[in-house]
Parts: sequence; C-alpha cells; structure tokens
Amino acid sequence: MKIAVDAMGGDHGPAPAVEGAIQAAQEYDVGVILVGDEAQLRDQLTRTHCTDPRITVHHAPQVVGMHESPAQIARKKRDSSIWIATELVQSGAAQAVVSSGNTGASVVSAIFLLDRIKG
Repeated sequence: MKIAVDAMGGDHGPAPAVEGAIQAAQEYDVGVILVGDEAQLRDQLTRTHCTDPRITVHHAPQVVGMHESPAQIARKKRDSSIWIATELVQSGAAQAVVSSGNTGASVVSAIFLLDRIKG
C-alpha cells in the first residue's frame, strides 16, 4: 500500500509529515509519497538520515494556506500539494491520501478528482 501525504499542509512545515512518514514506513511496512516542495522535503529527509526506499518525494510547487478559500483550489491551485496528492490516488499511484492542512481544500480536491461514493 502507498499513502500520498500532503507534506506542506500543516501548521508546522514539512518536518512532522516527514517524521510521520518515516514512522509509518517502519511500523506498518507501507510506502509513503511525500508531496510538496521537493527541496524542503529532501532536506528534511537528509536531516533525519532517512534512506528508506519506501519513502519517495513528488514535487508540488504550490501550497494551500489554512485561511484560503477551498472554492479557489480547483481554479487556481491545481499545482498544490493537496491537489497533487489526491491526483496520485486518482491515478492509482497511491491508495490513500492524508493531509493535516486546509480541510475544505482536501474535501474539494477529493470531490473533483475522486468523486463521491454512491448512496
């Protein structure tokens, strides 16, 4: 199983997401795709001395801030970490997406890219 992680969405930068990815890979034997600014994510992985091949990085140049309107994500933030992480699920490259960022942006990206469950 691979999990796409919006590593730029939280209040404290990518460090907690990277630490969580390392822990998840070790404890649950899952693959993790960290989505966000590649330079920042690789720097954080280097700082933690992580060389685990189950953890990869997928570049996303934009971030959705906590106070941004979720309605704008589909129009103006298709290069954001949450949008791209959700696209990875849509394409089958990942089986789940996780974000500690803007909840509305997470919902909007899921509705646009993954649709809704019938019922």
